[in-house]
Amino acid sequence: MKKYIVGLSLVLLGLGLAGCGSTTNESSSDSSGKAATSSTVKDETLEVKDSNGKVTVPKNPKKVVVFDNGSLDTLDALGVGDTIVGAATDNLPAYLKEYKKVDSAGGIKEPDLEKINQMKPDLIIISGRQSDFLDQLKEIAPTMYLAVDTSNTWNSIKQNVETLGQIFGKEKAAKKQLAELETSIKETKAKAEESKDKALTVLVNEGQLSTYGKDSRFGIVYDTFGFAESDDAIKASTHGQSVSYEYVLDKNPDVLFVVDRTKAIGGDDSNNNVADNELVAQTTAGKNKKVISLQPDVWYLSGGGLESVKMMLDDVNKAFE
Repeated sequence: MKKYIVGLSLVLLGLGLAGCGSTTNESSSDSSGKAATSSTVKDETLEVKDSNGKVTVPKNPKKVVVFDNGSLDTLDALGVGDTIVGAATDNLPAYLKEYKKVDSAGGIKEPDLEKINQMKPDLIIISGRQSDFLDQLKEIAPTMYLAVDTSNTWNSIKQNVETLGQIFGKEKAAKKQLAELETSIKETKAKAEESKDKALTVLVNEGQLSTYGKDSRFGIVYDTFGFAESDDAIKASTHGQSVSYEYVLDKNPDVLFVVDRTKAIGGDDSNNNVADNELVAQTTAGKNKKVISLQPDVWYLSGGGLESVKMMLDDVNKAFE
């Protein structure tokens, strides 16, 4: 009888130890009391590359504040626009007007930190215009800096789109749309090279001209869309190289692309009709009606997104009509 009792005790003790051992192998519970497996925890964040290097961001964020309009249009094209809770709503291009309904996150150059904090975003996406606020924004939520590298425009755009696709679980959709864009870009580039037309890109602001060449703000015209430069000595600069109408006549472009900054952000545009200028009218572009107005809000306020690159392609293809 004693042996039976001792044996039974050992069995019960063993079962108890086994039960204790199983609890040590269980995943810890989250604040809601639900067990979170190690794989789930791992999937909650991922490391991606932005314009500053590696950054850790949430996977499939539900609340996003976006200042970079190119990223905003990419999220829209990928079908995750419903995650956007804040944007620089006063500086949205017309094609993104539906996002004026989201909360304003401040100006395009000066984020409203207090307002953004109240939004409690999971992710913030900025461009160069907000880069001075990067450290302050990081204190609110993980912040990505997505700029377009003007020395490698198309590859830079592709990387940004693929990164957003990865974050939002839209990798296939991103690759499909990029492939379609790449086909259109190749077609445009082939036309530009075949035409042998030399182009000049200018920005007009209340009657004053600045020009931009390869490796600059509007360098996509040359390095991606394939147009030759009428002036290959333009210094790369964010704000462009200040020039005169005499300069335009001297360079005599076959195609003159014009971005009207005043129309994009407001101001006096009474002296902005470049095509009507008497000196421009004497250029090959003027004579052949190849002074082409680019959609100002797309080129000045956006660019670098799946939707905006399509619109930019439509603009430059007017040179072949």
